Amino acid sequence: MKTRLSIFPLPGAVLFPGLQLPLHIFEPRYQALIGDSLVRDRQIAMIQPQKPVEGAPLYTVGCVGRIGEIEAMDDGRYNLILEGQSRFKLIRELDVATAFRQVEGELIEDDENETLSYAQRGGFETEARKFADRQGYSVDWDSVERLDDQSLINGVSQIAPFDPASKQALLEAENLSARCELLVQLMQFFGRSDGGEEIMTLQ
Repeated sequence: MKTRLSIFPLPGAVLFPGLQLPLHIFEPRYQALIGDSLVRDRQIAMIQPQKPVEGAPLYTVGCVGRIGEIEAMDDGRYNLILEGQSRFKLIRELDVATAFRQVEGELIEDDENETLSYAQRGGFETEARKFADRQGYSVDWDSVERLDDQSLINGVSQIAPFDPASKQALLEAENLSARCELLVQLMQFFGRSDGGEEIMTLQ
């Protein structure tokens, strides 16, 4: 289904369906974006620009979110929680008079019931433990084991400390299984370090 979307192009920030993303809105154009959304359908779309410069071309896949909790401040700023609804494919950017950018997008119908095989789930958890140990992260693995496959894979994809291009690749993965495989590869790549050097980035 094609639809008109008001976008928040933020480098390094990705949102997945079923997950939440906290945002602090302070720029006037994005204050206008939130104000417009609140009087319409409470929806805005997150999509990454290909470069961190004004007016940069956009990547081809983003995620529509619905504004959940919101705090409006006296100076016009907002603190809010954006709840992921559906991925979308960018069709074209629209020529608009608003301060914020708008696009035409086509919603992607993901299979909300897709699960991983036992081998995939086990292999992912094993690699995730190695990655966490190498990075010095403290993880409640009992809670991790209780997560369903969608929440686990999409959740790690959203918060993982990867570069923007890698996070975009995860968002664009065709399905949950493909995203899991890519996530394992990225953890292996980003987990490597030589002599205390900083983590590499994927270009």
